[in-house]
Order: sequence, then C-alpha cells, then structure tokens
Amino acid sequence: MRLAPDRRTLLLGLGAAGIAPRALARTERFVVPPLAPLRLDMGRLTKITVCLRPFRAAGPRLDVERVGRKRVVHNYGHGGSGWSLAWGSAEIAAARALEGGVKNIAVIGCGAIGLTTALTLLRAGARVTIYASDRTPYTRSARATGTWSPDSRIADHDRIDAAFPALWDRMARTSYAAWQTLLGRPGEPVSWSDRYGLADPIADSPPIAFPRRPTDVPEIRFFGAALPGLSPRGHELAPGEHPFPVTRARLNTSMQFNVAELAHLLTTDFLLEGGKIETMTFNTPGELQRLKQPVIVNCTGYGARALWKDETVVPVRGQINWLAPQPEVHYGLYYRHVNVLPRPDGIVVQYGGESDMWGYGSEDEAPDLAEAQAAIRTVAPLFEAPKP
Repeated sequence: MRLAPDRRTLLLGLGAAGIAPRALARTERFVVPPLAPLRLDMGRLTKITVCLRPFRAAGPRLDVERVGRKRVVHNYGHGGSGWSLAWGSAEIAAARALEGGVKNIAVIGCGAIGLTTALTLLRAGARVTIYASDRTPYTRSARATGTWSPDSRIADHDRIDAAFPALWDRMARTSYAAWQTLLGRPGEPVSWSDRYGLADPIADSPPIAFPRRPTDVPEIRFFGAALPGLSPRGHELAPGEHPFPVTRARLNTSMQFNVAELAHLLTTDFLLEGGKIETMTFNTPGELQRLKQPVIVNCTGYGARALWKDETVVPVRGQINWLAPQPEVHYGLYYRHVNVLPRPDGIVVQYGGESDMWGYGSEDEAPDLAEAQAAIRTVAPLFEAPKP
C-alpha cells in the first residue's frame, strides 16, 4: 500500500520524537500526530502538593439560612468539581443572594467558587467584597488537577434527592459555556488537550505498589451522568495508530484549566470591574455579624467543615506530583490509575487509586514522597526504549 506524502511525514515524525509506532496502520482513517516524549524521572520533581476535596454525599450545599441579622447563602461542597461547576453554581448562589433587591453583598472565600460567585454578583449590578484569609494562589483551589471533571466526587448516587441530576446538569452546562469564552486568551487560562487512556501493556510489567490509605471507609457509588452535546467524542485506537507499548488505547479530547493563570485572570477582572478583597479570618458563624453587608455568600469549600461545624463535608485527599514543565508536550494520559497532565507550570502526575474512594476521609495534607515515586515509576516505562 502506497503511503501519501503527508502520512509518510507523520510516521517519520513519530520516530524523530522518540516514540516509534509498533506497526504501520493499515488504514487511512487516523494516526496519532507526533508526540514529544514525557520525561518521567524523580530528578525532575519540583514540588508535591496535596488538596482535600470537599465531598458532600448530598451534593453541594446551596441553601439559605439566617444567622443573626445576616442572610447567608451557602455555596460549597463540590468535591473534585469546583472549577468545573464554578460558574453554574455561582449563577444559582448569586440569584439567591440578590433576592429581595439587596445590592451590597459579601463573599467569604477566594477560591474557584468564591471568585466566580463574586464576579457573577458584580456583573449583575451588586457591590461585592470578598473576605478571605488567603488569596487564590494559597487556597486549596490552586492545588486542583486542572481538568474538566464535573462529576468528580460530586455526590453519593444513593444520597441525592430527585432534583439533583437536573440541577447538576444545569450547573455543568452553564459552566461549560462560560469556560468556552476564555479559550484562545493570552496565557491559555482554558484550553483543549488530547488524552490517551492506555491499558494492557505489551511487556509483562507488574504494577507498582502504592502506600496504603484508610480502608475502613463506606462504599460509595459516586454520582455520574452523561452530558450529551458537551465535549468531543473519543474513540478507540488500533495498535498501529498510536505510539504507546500497550494493546489498548483510547483517544479523548478534554478541556483543561491553567489554574495559575485562571486565578490571576479572574482576580484581575474582579478588581478591575470594581470588586474589593479584604483579608479576614472567621472562626465561627457569629463573627459574620461584624460585616456591614446584610447578605453573605459562604464559599469556603473544605473550610466550611470547621467554620460551620458541617461534618457532612468529608475530605478526599488528592496528591499532585509536579515535574518540571515541558512546553513541547500537549497531551495527557491515564495509565494504571495514574493521570498525567501537562500544564504551563509543570507536568501533573497524580495517582487516583483503584476507585474514587482513594483518600476518602483522610485529612493528611503532608506530601508523601513514596506515593510520588510510585506514580512516576508506574508511567515511566511507557517512554523507555524496548529491551532487546
């Protein structure tokens, strides 16, 4: 079979990039474009960050309550879906905050949910002040993986009410549309990247052992549902259509967030449009009385567990192992429960466990070097030269 010139160039490009396909594809349908190899080595480790995802079995808290003279609108408990659902959740919380015509509103918290809620209120004509003990780069939101994941540990399928699926669908679609408006911006706060789901290695390589996490946790069937019409459709790749040493591969394209740039952009927009940020720490709900605003939106994420004594918020530990950036890499992959995602600030290498229960109930925010080593060692063989 005679290869067209562009196809021949494509295959040569794969070899030049250091990843050669195992066999030539027998179809003109599709071949993965040249891929720069990931440099997966502990010597390139720059930092380890740990985030506690605020999981609530019933889903995010979005109700309203009266605390002394203040009306408090809650907007927290999004599990691993904070960035993904931020705008949709903000729309709901902002509408409830504006009920009754009040235009002077406080937002507590400066993470993904706090920033988007404050911007939504500001753009609806309110005067908004954010009160937070930490600016966004130092919040747990800044330690997020940075991928579109609207159903990541968002709720327990057996604990949600009948209205939740439609509410979640609305939040996801609203957020998805809002994030699309930031595509193509300088600094790429939001972008698309290809992801390769890989399975069944050709070589016989036993799985790497990972540190154990608490095992006495309840069995939870995390909520998940399809979002028809959102995101490009993925497809399976034949062995000759990709360069990885596995027998099964699937290609998807997913939206991702450059969290550092996104936090800077949202903060800048909020301040330029007239918002204010003040440093303040709250230890009890009663301390909200000292604020001058009659309406407060509580966007404290995992912090609501301590501030509001809300034990329905359960931590789900997640650790990111950061390797030095590779600007030439524009794809991610998932292999043996390890997710690798390229970002401008580094290569994310994250072990997700054999189920979403990994890290459930753990409040340990200390970096685990053994977990980092195991995650990197798991994925590194994908880019090693085959043994003779």
